[in-house]
Amino acid sequence: MSRISKIYFLLFFALPFAIAAQKQNITLSGQVMNARDKSPLAFVNVILKKKVDSSFVTGAVSNEQGRFVLSAVPTGNYIVEYQIVGFEKLSKSILIGSLSAFLDLGVADLVATTNTLQEVVVNSNKQNDISNAMDKKTYSLANNISQTGGSVLQALKNLPGITSGQDGKVALRGSDKVAILIDGRQTALTGFNSQSGLENLPASAIEKIEIINNPSAKYDANGAAGIINIIFKKNKQEGFNGKVGLTTGLGALWQKKENLPDIRPQYQRTPKINPSLSLNYRKKKINAFFQGDWLYTETLNKNEFVTRTYQDGTVINQQTKRNRNTHFLTTKAGLDWNISENDQFSVSVLYGTEKIMDRGDEPFFNKDLSNRLRLWQFLEDELKTTVMASVNYVHKFSQPGHQLNIGYNYTFHREDEKYFFENKMPTYTGLDSFKVLSDEHVSDFNLDYTKPLPYGHIEAGVKFRYRNIPTNMTFKPGINSPLDTGAGGQATYSEVIPAAYANYVFENEKIEAEAGVRVEYVNLKYKVNPNHNTYKSDGYNYTEPFPNIRLAYKFNEQSKISLFYTRRVDRPNEVDIRIFPKYDDAEIIKVGNPGLKPQFTNSIELGYKTSYNKGFFYAAAYRKNTKATINRIATQVPPSTLIYNVFQNTGNSSNTGVEFIWQNSFSNVFSLNANLNIYQNIIEAFSVVNQYPVTSLYTAAQDKLTSGNFKLNGTFKLSSNSELQVASIYLAPDLIPQGKVGTRYSLDIGFKKQLRDKKTELLINATDLLNTMRVKREIKGAGFTLVSNDYYETQVFRIGLMHKF
Repeated sequence: MSRISKIYFLLFFALPFAIAAQKQNITLSGQVMNARDKSPLAFVNVILKKKVDSSFVTGAVSNEQGRFVLSAVPTGNYIVEYQIVGFEKLSKSILIGSLSAFLDLGVADLVATTNTLQEVVVNSNKQNDISNAMDKKTYSLANNISQTGGSVLQALKNLPGITSGQDGKVALRGSDKVAILIDGRQTALTGFNSQSGLENLPASAIEKIEIINNPSAKYDANGAAGIINIIFKKNKQEGFNGKVGLTTGLGALWQKKENLPDIRPQYQRTPKINPSLSLNYRKKKINAFFQGDWLYTETLNKNEFVTRTYQDGTVINQQTKRNRNTHFLTTKAGLDWNISENDQFSVSVLYGTEKIMDRGDEPFFNKDLSNRLRLWQFLEDELKTTVMASVNYVHKFSQPGHQLNIGYNYTFHREDEKYFFENKMPTYTGLDSFKVLSDEHVSDFNLDYTKPLPYGHIEAGVKFRYRNIPTNMTFKPGINSPLDTGAGGQATYSEVIPAAYANYVFENEKIEAEAGVRVEYVNLKYKVNPNHNTYKSDGYNYTEPFPNIRLAYKFNEQSKISLFYTRRVDRPNEVDIRIFPKYDDAEIIKVGNPGLKPQFTNSIELGYKTSYNKGFFYAAAYRKNTKATINRIATQVPPSTLIYNVFQNTGNSSNTGVEFIWQNSFSNVFSLNANLNIYQNIIEAFSVVNQYPVTSLYTAAQDKLTSGNFKLNGTFKLSSNSELQVASIYLAPDLIPQGKVGTRYSLDIGFKKQLRDKKTELLINATDLLNTMRVKREIKGAGFTLVSNDYYETQVFRIGLMHKF
């Protein structure tokens, strides 16, 4: 049996995993009045019973205003009864669906009578139900044992439909156009119009992750592939409590591939340290919290071996090895103040700092490696600082779920990057350096209104954003440097985005419907140094609607089918249009394009889900059509052998696929989750004009590829206090601009045990246990082909201890 066959034999027969199903509980409210004079009735017994057997579920008593609340009601069919001495009993049939967390039962008018209220028999046989909502999937990181102690990027890779790349980004169903939110908001930590920072955000700070494939109109319109919402931990227990933890580990225990001759060693036995502290104090009207995490890692961040072949027959072999040291500190503190039963004020501050030091070597050899053409070495010193302050006020009306939310967020993000390069040629040594300083200021104001209805709810709101990013680039070229000093200087990115939305949700016994629209105006300006040798100031503006529609039919309480339609946009981020050239490596220069415009995507999805006692099965078919697709295109301008990577709008593209998720608990000991995603990416034929460094035309024929991924995950409950988790991933070859990326697969394992006091937890895990993950790329550019294999660090062993107090 071959090695790969053995691996997949192991994956199929030895891998389990389970992500706990989310319970959906609803809050009901209403008002009881005297039918004769419309006066409120106090002390009315409101009783909720199951329709199928009239068993008691819950009850409440109306207050002086006649209002009542029934909390934590599972979805299902019920009868609500209103009873008080002196009035006739009133009964109504109601459906409690899963689309709205709050429902308004309206006004119940009771008719006066002389009949005596009969004895009420209470049956406390109460059952739970599982939410069947299909627009959002929620996963607790406490269940992701195999990735505890790592980054959010590593934790995401095990979730259904998500793949992660070495570039620090994730793709959802084959597309990296994903909006990343933190606690429901866009921040500079993870990017506003694009994603960033996931590889250095500690997973220990995160409570759960939501995947939203078809966002409603209440979310910002950007992110064609969908939304990933990262929710920080926040304790809700009374009094003073907290959690302290420490996870440590080692990576790169063995070399996957040895260096080319005469360069500095690869990082090996790289340390990983992740201490974390969570504190919470809740007393009466005040809740104060603090969350702090520090993640220190040494990583073989890149170890790529490349062969480039040019049209004239020249072949160049090279290696790019990058040793990385990272310090990432993230803290979040805040205060919730319940001013009254109906008013709450919250303030929070998030501070993050990321220090990255990269030391790299890049030797260049001829075809048979007999002659080293040059050695290029570099040092990257990068410091990123983020501060986000949030103020939020919530007014709750007397009806539960009826509320007004007003919030303001301010974000400051600084990128301070310094690069130093040493170019060792046979006859001379050149020293290049440059510095980038970029300050980002973002102000967001939002107002959101929600009102429950008898069979759903309405929500509406407005948002205003102002974003400003001044950037300055300074070059210091050395001997025979390819750095273009005329492309330096200053540039300022600014955008103003007012938006408004409305959304309506309806649900009855058989039908679910949701319809909404977000109208967004964008005015973007990019002011360029007037002396720039290629680009001039540019920008764009638009006013566009972004509708969303969802229709569902429920076959029964366990099964339903849903149809989604959404329209989304992906706007270029500041770094996508940034005019300053920057090394990808010694002979590949990347630069932005201020003429870049947004891409718009229309998505349609048909989904089916059925639940049963031990799990559920979910299936979806989807298609996304995108206009003005944004891709980075590599071109060469002879006689130079330098390759320029420039973002372009490359025309139309599509993503069509199917997704399946199956979860089953075979017993109290073993549960399994399988996820299969198959999709076809198509990039239609296009032609683009590249302005930098000189005007050139690039034309490409249609490119398409069917790809997918398979994940098999599971959990063994070894005892009441210990669990073993194994997770496997297989990624099929996939389409990238001008080429494809090859097969990738890995196996992760984790063990968790609660110690005797059940407040202390021990964990041990390993990522890429078999050390099989590598990235192979094949690119066909204008005048060259490129084949690369990246043997970067993926195998890490960790041990950790966490204690609650």
